[in-house]
Amino acid sequence: MSTFVPGAELSRRLYHEVVRPILSARFPGLPHAAALLGRGSEVLGFDDQMSTDHDWKPRVLLFLAEEDEPRHGAEVREALQRDLPESFAGHPTDYEVHTVRGYVQQQLELDLDRDIEPRDWLTMPEQDLRKFTSGAVFHDEVGLQAARDRLAYYPRDVWLYLLITGWWRVHPEMNLVGRAGAAGDELGSAVIGSRLVSDLMRLAFLMEREYAPYSKWFGTAFSRLACGAELTPVLSKVARAEVWQDREAALLPAYEKLIQMHNDLALTEPVTAELVQLWDRPFKVAWDDIPDLLLPLIEDPAVLRIARRWRVGPVDQLRGLMWPPGTRSLLVRLFE
Repeated sequence: MSTFVPGAELSRRLYHEVVRPILSARFPGLPHAAALLGRGSEVLGFDDQMSTDHDWKPRVLLFLAEEDEPRHGAEVREALQRDLPESFAGHPTDYEVHTVRGYVQQQLELDLDRDIEPRDWLTMPEQDLRKFTSGAVFHDEVGLQAARDRLAYYPRDVWLYLLITGWWRVHPEMNLVGRAGAAGDELGSAVIGSRLVSDLMRLAFLMEREYAPYSKWFGTAFSRLACGAELTPVLSKVARAEVWQDREAALLPAYEKLIQMHNDLALTEPVTAELVQLWDRPFKVAWDDIPDLLLPLIEDPAVLRIARRWRVGPVDQLRGLMWPPGTRSLLVRLFE
């Protein structure tokens, strides 16, 4: 029985054992970068034996300097197409050749030669930012890692805005789990509860300053957060609850943990999770004023203007608009 080798390791070996010798022989001294980025479970480090059944292979993305790509790009592609073996360690191989600027423009519709504005950050899907900043860089002489570092995480004021919108998503729904259930709509209550679980998980990603991946690996990545071991069983109880009373009871410690995480950030004065019953209805929620405490901390006028007129948050809340790629330029208008 064969032992599974993660795609990132195979890609690293493919570069060092095959691709780099080809470049050294044919293009000695040519500055370049090599990495595994972009699509694929192997970029996130979540691939396993099942991943190998489709679109999984050792692959290398090569990056040439802006001044070298027009002169050598076609020759490098030709050399790799001719000399790169069709298989490596029993798997098909693949390669791409880019410039750093061109790749970022292609993947994120972002021009690295200009300042990154708040509306840029809010219209780049989190999963795409994670795909660019995850993976592995095997070699770098052309500024690839500098570009990754520049996009490593949201600027402070954008991050504060996203925290605010994260809490804004949670607050209005807190009492609706009980309200829908009390009206006899257990399915509706369960849907609201599941949505709250997702929103609380996203808040956790934000508070730990990690980009969230797309849905297939959302729970896996969450379980690996610092809070994951404690919160995963708590939130699982919400998902498994069959009646609204159990669902509500399971949500309360989750709220309390997220509020504790907020306090640990020391952004504001400590907040106390106060159990209240809105309008004296028999539904318990943990209420607080975290968004109002965070808003005055934003200093960037552009972010503050967005925060006051657009409480929805980033385009990840508008997932249906993100397929196919190429829509970010349209979404930018939301934040003008």
